[in-house]
Amino acid sequence: MLDKSFSPDGTETSLYALWEASGAFSARPDSSAKPYTIMIPPPNVTGTLHIGHALTMTLQDTLIRWRRMQGRDTLWQPGTDHAGIATQLVVERMLQKDGTSRQEMGRDAFVERVWEWKAESGGGITKQLRRLGGSLDWPRERFTMDDGLSDAVKEVFVTLYREGLIYRDRRLVNWDPAFRSAISDLEVDNRETRGNLWYIRYPVEGQPGRTITVATTRPETMLGDMAVAVHPEDERFADLVGRNVILPLTGRRIPIVADEHSDPTKGSGAVKITPAHDFNDFEVGRRHKLDMPSVLDEEARITLTEIEGELRAEDGLADPAFVRTLEGMPRDEARKAMVAELERLEWLEKIEPHTNQVPHAERSGAVVEPRLTTQWYCDAKTLAGPAIDAVESGRIEFVPRQWENTFYAWMRDIQPWCISRQLWWGHRIPAWYGPDGHVFVAHDEADAVEQARAHYGQDTALTRDEDVLDTWFSSALWPFSTLGWPQQTPELARYYPTDVLVTGFDIIFFWVARMMMMGLHFMKDVPFRTVFIHGLVRDERGQKMSKSKGNGIDPLEMIDSYGADAMRFCICSLTGLGRDVKLGRRKVEEYRSFITKIWNAARFCEMNGVAPVEGFSPASVQSPLGRWILAELAQAVEDATKALEAFRFDEYAAACYRFVWNFFCDWFLELAKPVFAAGDTAEAVETRAVAAHVLGTIMRLLQPVTPFVTDSLWRHFGFGAEGSLITAPWPQPEHLDGAKEAREEMEWLIRFISAIRTVRSEMNVPPSRLAPVLLRDASPVTVARAAKWSEAIGRMARVSEVLPLEGEMPQGAAQLVVDEATLVIPLAGIIDLAVERQRLEKECTKVDGEITKVERKLGNADFVARAKPEVVAENRERLETFQAERQRLQAALARIS
Repeated sequence: MLDKSFSPDGTETSLYALWEASGAFSARPDSSAKPYTIMIPPPNVTGTLHIGHALTMTLQDTLIRWRRMQGRDTLWQPGTDHAGIATQLVVERMLQKDGTSRQEMGRDAFVERVWEWKAESGGGITKQLRRLGGSLDWPRERFTMDDGLSDAVKEVFVTLYREGLIYRDRRLVNWDPAFRSAISDLEVDNRETRGNLWYIRYPVEGQPGRTITVATTRPETMLGDMAVAVHPEDERFADLVGRNVILPLTGRRIPIVADEHSDPTKGSGAVKITPAHDFNDFEVGRRHKLDMPSVLDEEARITLTEIEGELRAEDGLADPAFVRTLEGMPRDEARKAMVAELERLEWLEKIEPHTNQVPHAERSGAVVEPRLTTQWYCDAKTLAGPAIDAVESGRIEFVPRQWENTFYAWMRDIQPWCISRQLWWGHRIPAWYGPDGHVFVAHDEADAVEQARAHYGQDTALTRDEDVLDTWFSSALWPFSTLGWPQQTPELARYYPTDVLVTGFDIIFFWVARMMMMGLHFMKDVPFRTVFIHGLVRDERGQKMSKSKGNGIDPLEMIDSYGADAMRFCICSLTGLGRDVKLGRRKVEEYRSFITKIWNAARFCEMNGVAPVEGFSPASVQSPLGRWILAELAQAVEDATKALEAFRFDEYAAACYRFVWNFFCDWFLELAKPVFAAGDTAEAVETRAVAAHVLGTIMRLLQPVTPFVTDSLWRHFGFGAEGSLITAPWPQPEHLDGAKEAREEMEWLIRFISAIRTVRSEMNVPPSRLAPVLLRDASPVTVARAAKWSEAIGRMARVSEVLPLEGEMPQGAAQLVVDEATLVIPLAGIIDLAVERQRLEKECTKVDGEITKVERKLGNADFVARAKPEVVAENRERLETFQAERQRLQAALARIS
């Protein structure tokens, strides 16, 4: 006998271990079945399972489990990313606690220490994915710095270099002064910060007393100013274009240039151009062929190295001695000192409070500095062309389609990709330098030495490039490097291209697009045929989750509290196309009730002798109840399958929920109770067989999303061996001939009982008080059905009897229409109708007041403009709820008026 309740704690770990040990998750390369492949977005080896992981992994696992049941040869490729900057940060912090540093250890010892950490602690997230129920092919697990993947990285780098698609260049990058490395845009967190706008007067050369005022948020970079820009159509400065100003503090002469980068409506209309410390200024500098000296070093301290020779003493304008005191000063301190000096020299016009977006490094928290450095770049524009064509031609489809526009916007305006990082942990760039700086790119040092010997005509000492590659570089190769490339393996031939990629929109450019570029260039085919883009996980009010708000959800804590099945079903039910997922603890708890409902229904079946019947044929079923539930089951299977095919996880969950809770539990089992109680009649035997067939199909239908509870019930009822549900066949819709009449009859019964229940609920009729139902204008079919199902109607609708209405309409009766018949429920003497009418009118007045309040708020243009979008949306939802409630109350009043 089943336990009274399902215990996830006692089931999940043992059942998962059974699945994994049995090889149920494994791909079958020798199989004749059609392959189906999903590549996991490799989580950082430093990571722990967060709610975003839980969303992505649940959706992927649902697809993989479904396709596996359909007989496909499924490969869900597992693995983790070495996460260069994140992993280096973790280990460096450990070293700090031990009183040492990577610099003291040296590079080789530090890298060895990282590998040790990875071996000891780097598998945490894969254990957590098991907790979630992820059925990945674990023996195939890869790591982005495995030997095989490292070979792939070197092969790609060397090939692209020889093709001229990888090169060195001096450009601006996002620079983390704490890590002293370039970082990607995804590792930059723009934070709204309160600061100031400083207005500084720059004197015009040759026009004593005339100045041009520039507005800046970063006065500390003015030492590197190379021009002042004004808009070409700004008449205020038309006569100054082409002239020079004298840069306060340094005395350098810099030109006034006309450039559309300057916005006449902002600040003073004139902006200082510091090409080495601002991305927009860099482009202005290139257009006007300006020099680009750096005045901040790798730690964001003032450096005068590149401007020392240009410091000039100007009376009242510049003091080289003061400027030299800034050498080595952190940028914030230098800002204060320079502003004070500008104020003393009376070149500071005014200071205004100003709020702007300041970039911060996600890992270190330091303010990011645009920095001009020599880095390795990849010609992304050339590689982007085939990727754009693949989407335009339909070889790669985005779901929802709207994300194609985002993809095109990024790809058609793509910039060179900075692929080098100043870290020690990562794929070291396979480049060596001769004494004259000549570069030799090679697969290994021996190859580089051979190249150098051919170049110099003799053996020459070489120096290895210190940098490592951007983590996204190796991740871009993931769909084919994990399958053994550059070796031509059977797995590569069978599982590439993959079928679908499931990921968030935030990495369409950083990862998705780059996989397209690399896959098309090296494999001559797309890396995946479909990209399913899901939304963000937000809290129940639609707000973004964050530590500061305290509104985040720990999926592991949810699994501990409610079980993995409830967490997974909740995620699926909330994941619709093109919308964010509003998830909260209450939602997970609600879906735990669904898991409990499944368990209780199975337990009820077992208590009533339900067991699988060998050779059972749905077509042999005679009873309307049995034929109806089988017809509804066929529809549920059809709806669930179509939903999964369209990546409508919410509709798949809804189809399952609706059938299990509404049709099977609330109606079929309730209506079957007297049949079961009748003993071993022919109808009871048939109904038990139908119940077993439906229960087994429910287990198969729900296995992709709730694998633990379904597999437990599958084994317990003897549908198959323990752990075998995962490979049971996906159900096919079985449409019965002549089921229409059964559906019509049962749907009538459901409408009939539901209508009576609604009236009793609205009128507050106590469950203990039975009331008769009188039929007016009822057809002979309705009268016959009411007589046939009188026991069920009486028991489920709390009805004493159902009779045709004879004579006059009774006083104090509620009326409602079901199909052609009017149901008359005499309530006089059962409830006080006057009191109920008064209560309903009072509730209606209260709801009207709430509607007026919300309408007034939403009608206030100032509120709508100022309020957060989620607040406006919440008020609109409240309005719809109140309006629906008003309609319900008005209908109830009409029934007893």
